[in-house]
Amino acid sequence: MHELGVVFYAIDAIEKVAKENNAKKVISATLELGEVSTVVHEYFLDLWNWEVKKHNIMKDCKLEIVTLKAVTFCEDCEKTYSTVEFGRICPYCKSKRTYLLTGKEINIRNIKVV
Repeated sequence: MHELGVVFYAIDAIEKVAKENNAKKVISATLELGEVSTVVHEYFLDLWNWEVKKHNIMKDCKLEIVTLKAVTFCEDCEKTYSTVEFGRICPYCKSKRTYLLTGKEINIRNIKVV
């Protein structure tokens, strides 16, 4: 369950930014989780709600999760396609010379503070 480590890291990063900007309270945060980041959203949200209560500046912080679609690029035909739908083999030319463009990220998109 690596979600716990990601939750700790995200909360620490958000708290640091809030304090650097003299915020009194973090109202909400939006995180981008890639479709193939291996983070299970339900586990992440449960752990977030458990951990955020321990941080005064973030005690009631609401979390929004935005899923980033996984997109793969084919080096042979130079087309992109849905990674989750087609996997590693290009659906256009059947090449295995592909790589992931997006979908593995874990980003803090925005933070609302007062």
